[in-house]
Amino acid sequence: MIRFNYKPPGTPPATLTAPEGASGTTVLRLVKFDAETFFDETFETFDELLREYDPAKVNWIDIDGLGDVDLLQRVADHFSLHPLAIEDVLNTTQRPKVEAFEGHYFIASAMVYPGDSDDLLFEQISIFLGSRFLVTVQEDGARDVFEKIRTRLRTGRGMARRSGPDYLAYALLDASVDSIFPVLEGLGDSIEDVEEDLLEKPRRECLKRLYETKRLLLALRRVAWPHREIFNTLMRDETGLVARGTQLFLRDCYDHTTQIIDIIESYRDLGAGLMDLYLSSVGFRTNEIIRVLTIVSVMFMPLTFLAGIYGMNFNTEDPWNMPELKWPYGYLYFWGVSLLIVGSMVAFFKKRGWL
Repeated sequence: MIRFNYKPPGTPPATLTAPEGASGTTVLRLVKFDAETFFDETFETFDELLREYDPAKVNWIDIDGLGDVDLLQRVADHFSLHPLAIEDVLNTTQRPKVEAFEGHYFIASAMVYPGDSDDLLFEQISIFLGSRFLVTVQEDGARDVFEKIRTRLRTGRGMARRSGPDYLAYALLDASVDSIFPVLEGLGDSIEDVEEDLLEKPRRECLKRLYETKRLLLALRRVAWPHREIFNTLMRDETGLVARGTQLFLRDCYDHTTQIIDIIESYRDLGAGLMDLYLSSVGFRTNEIIRVLTIVSVMFMPLTFLAGIYGMNFNTEDPWNMPELKWPYGYLYFWGVSLLIVGSMVAFFKKRGWL
């Protein structure tokens, strides 16, 4: 089911409240770099971080965990982040989106992970993009999803060290979108397994697995579709926060998102087709069973008729009352006629293609 976080009706706007179940542990980290230097350190307080903040370089402030609302408020005050955007950071069940404020963008994205028992885990990633800074807020303080990007910055691979915070924001969004591909691959394998089971032996468990897959695809669609709006907005940036060169890379993210949506829609159509296949298989199997039972019943009808006649009470002294009862081979005659009738019916059914 879709999760919802909401405040009681009448709550003033921009009221900051930690989401239910948010971890109290918050990790505060600063990564600053340019083409020649790189700095990566964690801090206990925001004041310690500010002493290392360098406006001449690209500063990436990463906050892991949503338990410390006061810290988020201090970061917002220092970088003049809009209070409604900070409120959206704490609303971890909202739709991915991008909003332009004075001096910065606010981007809400999502990471997708395979969970336990064939379930999926979704984590909201909040990004504030300014002219010389990038602030990211991760939902789960116990899990860092951007370590690979820090490794790229540390080793100097790629263009990130020679670019601004807009390119770094692109790299983070690209990682968020690409996290959907392995999940889709797993769902595709699951759909193939269900298809093989349906062709061999349709069972009720197959229908349950199809419904579970359909539910997961709907959840992925809810995450993937809004990302196209995010990339469309950033590619048409008019604030100057996104460089022309970065917009070209964002176009590649847009293509990835379109590909993901196409795959999701294809899997949904395939799942609907497999559901029809299941219903058709069950109906065909039921028809086969009914056909066999009907043929067996028809075969026993003449036998039941004969057995009913010879099961009647007759006066054996009267020659007009069932004279066959006195035949020395009457029992064998009865079985011979019965087998002849059944054999003739079987031959007729095979000739008509009913058997």
